Amino acid sequence: MTPYAKKVEELYVFERAYKISLDIHKVSLQLPKLEQYALADQIRRASKSICANLAEGFAKQVGSRKEFRHFILISMGSSDEMQIWIKYCKDLAYFEKEQADIFMREYQEISKMLKSLYNSIS
Repeated sequence: MTPYAKKVEELYVFERAYKISLDIHKVSLQLPKLEQYALADQIRRASKSICANLAEGFAKQVGSRKEFRHFILISMGSSDEMQIWIKYCKDLAYFEKEQADIFMREYQEISKMLKSLYNSIS
């Protein structure tokens, strides 16, 4: 069990990932109708996947810390995936540059935090 958290919601990386996933969900609803079942859906799922995989791995660490590390890796992949989707949204002019930059920095920070968490679990 992680010594600094009794539940996944106490992990700062979870808190940040959850907050930005709410922001992403809200702005994705503003994408063109054409994109609602493709790009918008994809960014909603990828952003929420970070939190969902952290939660699943956190729960499974009771039986296997190795499994928790596996789910952290999946969360890292989703965070890095979000950086690509944000780039698409910016380049397609669905997100303003400033908003895209804020999202990009946040996901870069979340990726770093996930890597640190991964390295702290042995």
